[in-house]
This record gives sequence, structure tokens and C-alpha cells, in this order.
Amino acid sequence: MSARSHPAGARSPLQARLADETAPRRGRATLLGLLAALTLAAAACGGGGTGQATDMLEAVRDRGVLRAVTDPRYAPQSFYDARLGRWRGFDIDVATEIADRLGVEVRFEPGAFEDLVAGSWQDDWDISVGSMTVTPARAEKLSFTPAYYYATAAVAVHKDNTSISNPEADLDGKRVGVCDGCTYESYLRGTLELPGQGVIPSVVQNPLVVTYGTDSEAIDELARGDGVRLDAVISALPTLEEAIDTGQPIRVVGGPLFSEELAVAMLKDAPLDSTSFVQRVSQIIQEMHADGTLTSLSNKWYGTDLTTAKGAANR
Repeated sequence: MSARSHPAGARSPLQARLADETAPRRGRATLLGLLAALTLAAAACGGGGTGQATDMLEAVRDRGVLRAVTDPRYAPQSFYDARLGRWRGFDIDVATEIADRLGVEVRFEPGAFEDLVAGSWQDDWDISVGSMTVTPARAEKLSFTPAYYYATAAVAVHKDNTSISNPEADLDGKRVGVCDGCTYESYLRGTLELPGQGVIPSVVQNPLVVTYGTDSEAIDELARGDGVRLDAVISALPTLEEAIDTGQPIRVVGGPLFSEELAVAMLKDAPLDSTSFVQRVSQIIQEMHADGTLTSLSNKWYGTDLTTAKGAANR
């Protein structure tokens, strides 16, 4: 995910547009907001409460809005469609469904990935539905739901490349682009640890790791030409396939490097107690698995069911 800071009081054109376009949806949002306001007013007049939420779940419901941090350039998971003037993608649909089952609206806000995994949220966001891989290190700062889908990591090269066909043998010493601080960088550096899998050894020896703010930036650099900036990139297979489908001159080589559990994340050290919030969102994810909602959304965006580890591995 990528978002950069600006001087106090100033907003970039993208930030201004996103602020306008990502405001809570009207209609149902207006009604919910009015009902919430009337409820709070009645409680205040009757002296029945302090008017202040005591935990995260209550705060989200009182606000009537779930603040979801996301990436505007991570198709098909999440992207801002300027032509339609709205957010789209698998993660966008999942977050919207979670908000609906919480009885609130959803507002999407860009955020830096490094801030997410570091737990530097403060009170900026409530939730990350951003295809985040569960790792022991991240679990120190974040609370995760059960996995809502699974993905495999893969290698792509420029379409004109003829020297790299087997990542295990042909990537040694090559310039490999990855997102900064993500599991693909950890994999290349030999430090990736995944639940139930332990440390995942890299098949690439002595790579020159080149990091970018997002996967999309790495793919753009590879697309400049064979060996111009990069020799290869590593990303999630669905992300690479989406780039190919939209015209990027790249191709996938070799088989999957490793598989990942992707889960909804919430801040452990939140301003308010998050226990009931994490429990409720986890319950919603389980319900969406059970009633087929996640399978339906996966088929919509990926053309296959990635909501099980077996389904992702058979891609």
C-alpha cells in the first residue's frame, strides 16, 4: 500500500478526490446516521449513559462507519476506479460485506503498508481488509481473523525474457523487485516465517533485492523492458495475472514459491479495547465462509475459489 504525507493543511489532488469519493454512501448511510444520532440524544436526555463508547465494537456502531484502510493500486484486490468514481475489488467487496453485517457503512482510506504492519494506526483506521498475510511477527502488533482466502507467491519476468524459466536455477544474483516490508521481501532474504510452516527457505540464491512501495510499482518497473530496471518480480499470483490481463508485458514462470493465509487485521493496542470487535469480525468471516459469500466473491474477481488452501494450491 502506498500513501505519502503532505504539509499540514495541504491535500494532494488524489487525497482531495479520495476524500470526496470515499465518503459514506448516501441513503442507507443517512438513515443509519440519523437513527444513531437520535439514539445518542435520547440517552443523553435521559441521563442513561455517558455517550462515550467503551470498546471498539461499540465505537464503530456509534459512529455508523467502519474505517477500512486499503490500497488504491492493488487490483484485483483493491483499486480506485477513476472512471466510475468508486473503489472496486475483492477486498473492497469483503470489507463492504463486513460493514453491512456490522450494521454500518464503510469508508475506504489509503494507508502506508509499513504503517499497517508496524501497528502505527493510532485512531486512523478500524480495520485492514487488504490481503495481509498472517505471520508471527505481525501477530505481535495485530489481531487476525481466520483466513478469508489463500494465495500463492509466484515469479514473473518480462515477456521478452528468454533466460529465466526456472526460478530455482535462473534467478541467482538477479535483480528481483518486491514490495517493501512484505512477505516476498522476507522470502528472498530467508527470514519468512508462516504459521504452521515455519521458516520458508528461498530457492533464490544471492538475489539483488529491489524494494518498492507496492507490488504495482515493481511490476511497472519490470514492464519497462527485459533487464532495464529488473530481471523479475515476485508477487501474489492473482496480482500478476491481473497485470497480464490489463496489458502489462510480463509473464509468469515456474510454479508457486509458497502459499499464504490472508486475513483481516485489527490493531491490538487500539485506543479502545478491541476484544469484542475482533471476535465479531472473526465470526462474520466464518459466517461468510459458511454461507458461500466468500466463494462467490472469489469467483467474481478471480474466476476460481481461493477461499480454501487446496483451491489456491491448485491454481
